[in-house]
Amino acid sequence: MNKYDPGGPEAKIEYGDNDFTILKPGNFVRCAVSGEPIPLDELRYWSVDLQEGYRGPEEAMKRWKQTQGANA
Repeated sequence: MNKYDPGGPEAKIEYGDNDFTILKPGNFVRCAVSGEPIPLDELRYWSVDLQEGYRGPEEAMKRWKQTQGANA
């Protein structure tokens, strides 16, 4: 198993302001932008409002621009 292939089941998560709560145990979540698996120990970027996780800052910024860019 490596960070690009976390294996095991996908987790179900509730994203909070400073942390997340695991609702269904698993090894990873999928990036809402790229679809890539993100091991839970590497999950650092997410949207509380959209309840979705992102691989990194580039994906988070891309989603922000898609959802808020026109209003910013």
